[in-house]
Amino acid sequence: QAQLVQSGGGSVQAGGSLRLSCLASGPTYSSCMAWFRQSPGEDRAVVAGIPPGGGNTYYADSVKGRFTISRDNAKNTMYLQMNSLKPEDTAMYYCAARVSCVTWLGGFSSVWGQGTQVTVSS
Repeated sequence: QAQLVQSGGGSVQAGGSLRLSCLASGPTYSSCMAWFRQSPGEDRAVVAGIPPGGGNTYYADSVKGRFTISRDNAKNTMYLQMNSLKPEDTAMYYCAARVSCVTWLGGFSSVWGQGTQVTVSS
């Protein structure tokens, strides 16, 4: 079965960096993939998206210039490099496969990772 396994969360001071990884197995990697995050009391929202070929990436306005999404197709792994972290970046982060390449929204066929906590202290 399709499965996404995340790693790389943790705690960091404001201005620091973290890198999240998402390892895919099964028929999920050759698809548009994205990183989402959700804070308490907030809806889950897309942070960054990437198509199968790795080009034409999407970033939410709140993270542009600070976060970089990438994928290593040989390793079936997607990454989110997070630099210049701010306290407002604190959230549970999720990776997802088989999301829309146009809207970067998850749907019925989407596959989700287990989530990893990112905490940024001030």
